[in-house]
Amino acid sequence: MASVTFVGILSELVPSGILPQMTEGLGVEENDVGFLVGIYALASAIAAIPMVSATLGLNRKVLLMALLIGFAASNIIVGISSSYDLIMAARVVGGICAGIMWPMIAAYGTRLVPANMHGKAITVIMSGNTLGISIGLPLMTTIGLTFGWRSVFLVLGAIVALITVLAYFYLPSLKGEKLNKSNSPLAVLQMPSILIVLLLTFLSVVAHYGVYTYITLLVELIDFVGGIGLALLIFGIGSVISVVASAKYIDAYLRPMVVVMLSVGGLSMTMLLAFKGTIFVSHTAFFLWGLAFGPLVTMYQTAVTKHVDEARDIATSVQSSVFNFSIMIATWIGGMLLVYFPDKGVKLIVYSSLACFILAIILAFFAKRTLGASSASAIHQ
Repeated sequence: MASVTFVGILSELVPSGILPQMTEGLGVEENDVGFLVGIYALASAIAAIPMVSATLGLNRKVLLMALLIGFAASNIIVGISSSYDLIMAARVVGGICAGIMWPMIAAYGTRLVPANMHGKAITVIMSGNTLGISIGLPLMTTIGLTFGWRSVFLVLGAIVALITVLAYFYLPSLKGEKLNKSNSPLAVLQMPSILIVLLLTFLSVVAHYGVYTYITLLVELIDFVGGIGLALLIFGIGSVISVVASAKYIDAYLRPMVVVMLSVGGLSMTMLLAFKGTIFVSHTAFFLWGLAFGPLVTMYQTAVTKHVDEARDIATSVQSSVFNFSIMIATWIGGMLLVYFPDKGVKLIVYSSLACFILAIILAFFAKRTLGASSASAIHQ
């Protein structure tokens, strides 16, 4: 399951690491390539709730394998096509698969472990997300710089095909659930605690992804010593460390961890703004940013599962939809800032990220009941 989230995040974010190469190869603008990340996220956001609801009754293993086939096809089409419109369509297909995959795989995993290990199970599954960013994305970026940007998508498509075969042999088969009034999206959205988690998700994702989508441009702006490869590596090391730590503490200390991670993210943005490309300081800022980014998915999916029982697939689909919609918003805001403020756009993106971090810190600090509850009995808080 961790390997699935590994290729899932790579499928979404690889254009960020090879943005200049794709821009030149396709003959489009930088914000057009950034939009390929955004349209993927938008498709995920729109598809998540209705498609998860529609597929709730399907066998979990069969559904996951179908989604993996969709991921493989999407990446291979991007790798061989010269048409921006066809590439965009393939990205939409990948986004729809992701919109179903992210919430269902978290719920799939929690059904295999006791309730007191849900946070740890989600952390292990979502570690693929962090490893994809920390190891996979720098590796794919290197492949793209060495062999051309198309090779990245072809290699990724082949890896997904291999994971599909492994899933067939090694993943357990689990029946789906019937959709009813108690586990419908509307029922989930009537829970105050879930609404608070969704707002935290929105602020945190916009804070991180607004900058991350255009990370190559940020590295160029501050003249980062070591370039994009070293920046992604340092970011990734921080992410891995925080994921390992969060696996141990997330079930018992969710709220303190959320507040600390948001604070560390805000500090990293402040350092980038205040010290620009100062050597060591900027490297430390990227490490702290990675540290804050590592448990991003895990924290809020764990918070959601603490407040639901039967509706876990649906609740995580709502959270996933907000997560991906937030990426789209972040990408769109960043693109607009680059278009209307070409000289200051990247810096303004970092400022907007810092503002979102500050708002999220305040909200998380006062959300004692929402982030502190430890079971589905807190459903009505």
